[in-house]
Amino acid sequence: MMEQDATPRDYGWIRFASFVLFFAGIMRIFDAIWAFGYNGPLPQSLKHALLGDSLNTYAWLFLACGIVLIAAGIGVLYLSELGRWVGVGAAIIGALTAMTWMPYYPEWSLLYVGLALFVLYALLVRGRSSGMTYAT
Repeated sequence: MMEQDATPRDYGWIRFASFVLFFAGIMRIFDAIWAFGYNGPLPQSLKHALLGDSLNTYAWLFLACGIVLIAAGIGVLYLSELGRWVGVGAAIIGALTAMTWMPYYPEWSLLYVGLALFVLYALLVRGRSSGMTYAT
């Protein structure tokens, strides 16, 4: 299969994906800091939550996810093939972790999921022709 030449639009999508991954990682770390320190009432006491009702569980999940998202954003920015695939996985994980809060904060969860879909498009469709894959 012959690779296409990358266009400036392809690189724009890659920069967009890198920024979104990095920014989502920062936001996830803020989510983790909030979750570790929050002592107030929880929405519906997290009844029927996917990963239980302990906010510390979500804090650790958000922290790990944030670190992976930041690393993926940096890797994608440098057009790393490994960074591209870590970015794909991180976007999927970011979307899945956002869905855990869907019953409680649907607008923010849908925003996270929508951004993850754009990142997946950028990395899987546009990333292929931007030099992030090895020519065959």
